[in-house]
Amino acid sequence: MATFAIIETGGKQYRVSEGMMLTVEKLNAEAGKPFAFEKVLLVARDGAIECGTPYLPKQVVNASVLGPIRGERKMVFRFHSKTRYRKKKTHRQDLTKVQIGKI
Repeated sequence: MATFAIIETGGKQYRVSEGMMLTVEKLNAEAGKPFAFEKVLLVARDGAIECGTPYLPKQVVNASVLGPIRGERKMVFRFHSKTRYRKKKTHRQDLTKVQIGKI
């Protein structure tokens, strides 16, 4: 059975394993630098599962930051009926691409 962990970052939870590429909410880290995810909820190794309440103490998932990217364009449209009010905007979220290292 493969080793995996569940981490929390940017208000979302991700199931990660070693060598996995992941796109997460913007992190305050430079490209090429190591980064440690400290909010680890669950770790599974060789059939043994460790579960935190809510986080596991002294458990870290290491990753390397590949760089910042922008998400795809999302349309935001506001409309009020009977008043000829229409506003069309777009939004692109700032994201960070990381590669998971040692769990």
